[in-house]
Amino acid sequence: MKIAHIVCTFPPYFGGMGNVVFQTVNALIGLGHDAQVFTVGYNQERPEVIEPQKAYVTKYSPRLQFGNGAYIPQLRNILHTFDIVHLHYPFYGTANLIRKWKMANPHIPLVITYHMDNRAVGWKGLYFMYYNLFWMPKILGAADLLIGSSKDYIDASGASVLQKKFPEKWQYIPFGVDCNRFSPGKKSTSLQESIGLGSDIPTILFVGGMDNAHYFKGVPTLLKALCILKKQKLPFQAVFVGEGELQNGFVQESRGMGLAKHVHFVGRVEDNVLPEYYRLADVFVLPAINQAEAFGMVLLEAMASGVPVIASDLPGVRTVPKDAGVVFPPKNYVALAQCIQELFLNPKLLVEKKEEARRVAQEVYSWDAITKTVEKEYHNLVGDI
Repeated sequence: MKIAHIVCTFPPYFGGMGNVVFQTVNALIGLGHDAQVFTVGYNQERPEVIEPQKAYVTKYSPRLQFGNGAYIPQLRNILHTFDIVHLHYPFYGTANLIRKWKMANPHIPLVITYHMDNRAVGWKGLYFMYYNLFWMPKILGAADLLIGSSKDYIDASGASVLQKKFPEKWQYIPFGVDCNRFSPGKKSTSLQESIGLGSDIPTILFVGGMDNAHYFKGVPTLLKALCILKKQKLPFQAVFVGEGELQNGFVQESRGMGLAKHVHFVGRVEDNVLPEYYRLADVFVLPAINQAEAFGMVLLEAMASGVPVIASDLPGVRTVPKDAGVVFPPKNYVALAQCIQELFLNPKLLVEKKEEARRVAQEVYSWDAITKTVEKEYHNLVGDI
């Protein structure tokens, strides 16, 4: 099959949606399909090779752009050549263009993966509210197949209205992880030294975007929890991986809390080095504050690396750590501190959680198995092409 995946962000941008598409497309290519990615870029309106399966991504210069939203009308001239078009929602500016394209090309199946609700404060929040009430039902309603990462999340999301209206269109397929790339291993002594970590101090890891688009990741909640651990004189060190315009503010906040000797903001790291950072960790934390976080790909990467996870008790997110970690109420930094403390003070429990994390990642969230499920859904739409 010839499959077009359309997404608003893509590596090297640090974000879950782009990573999902990257992994899905490469796995589809491995199954023998012609899968391509279309996204936003500048002066790059030509196919570009991405590794590891030699997939192609075309980055179109947007006619209009604001944040991660963009209008790329160039898509209208290419999508009719594909057997299936797969839109990853939200993609403000382009999602409605795809709806109109579908109206003109009803014979080509349209698949939409609903990744998350978009939430914000102020005028942007009002715009999201208007868009979700007026445009989202029209866009999702145009799809032949709707995919959610979990029923738990969709039940509580803005898409629940469409779930009730078109239950027959929905399938629930979790995102996956490359268990070969992310795997348990010894901690890199050279990496520890380069960051300034102690070799015998329990390590907490956070991985996530630190730009305005990822405000919901909850870094301040984690910093407040670490401040409690410091007051309790619990030995720990924390590594924050990620970059963005909010990073400097987080660094200053940590210093103001007296955490300068305990936390290390390393910025963006290269993809080939990222697995080594996971192997440094004894515990991984995703302290998301609201339902803009719908799943948490980083949780899977940590689990595949044999690292127990602690995550906010949010719809969708809580489904991942239920067997190999613990959850805490969103924004409750006191509860988060208690979760970390319980794991660090119970070595036997920590070892059990590490073993369980790896097992669950391999048995439940392997990309190979998940992509075959997606492939099956494609075949249900177009037959054996």
